Amino acid sequence: MATFRLQGSKVLAVDMAGDAVKAKNGSMVAYDGQMAFKKLTGGGEGVRGMVTRRLTGEQMTMMEVKGQGTCYLADRASEINLVSLRGEKLYVESSNLLCADGGLRTGTSFTGLRGGATGNGLFTTTVEGTGQAAILSDGEAVVLRVTPQYPLSVDPGAYIAHQGELRQQFQSGVNFRTFIGEGSGEAFQIRFEGDGLVYVQPSERNTIGGDI
Repeated sequence: MATFRLQGSKVLAVDMAGDAVKAKNGSMVAYDGQMAFKKLTGGGEGVRGMVTRRLTGEQMTMMEVKGQGTCYLADRASEINLVSLRGEKLYVESSNLLCADGGLRTGTSFTGLRGGATGNGLFTTTVEGTGQAAILSDGEAVVLRVTPQYPLSVDPGAYIAHQGELRQQFQSGVNFRTFIGEGSGEAFQIRFEGDGLVYVQPSERNTIGGDI
């Protein structure tokens, strides 16, 4: 299995000894040793995955990196966060997935109305199995714990990923900017309930649902 390690906070070093990983297309910045790069159709899911992504608007173009040596990956100087999976499923916005162990399965999961509000499609990318994944954030990510006693509401534009036994619900609400009259009059959040972790970034994407 490939070894993931951070070089600073914005470069991922992947040590491989004949292993393979799935990485965001075009994210290689350097490598040593012998490496081969191959574009994966439909994010590595074959024709069915490619068709699903075109229908849902979920865009994930990935490449397979295989070889002996170290490959260095980065994307627009974004911060990189390592996630270890032990048979769990990680839900991550497709634009925030940098790299995943070759043995991890990637797919799509229906997220309901949240996708329509963020403009990222109605589906979110899933990564499942045992191994490591690296996710991107605009600024240092914050990992927030959700428990049955303490649900969490998140700005859709700041949401990156989540894992664990969580239920999510898209809801309208009021935030500070809406209260002082600087919003569009529409405010939306994702409410998470259950037991798990939610990753958020200190920056907001543009959304269709209004100024959030």
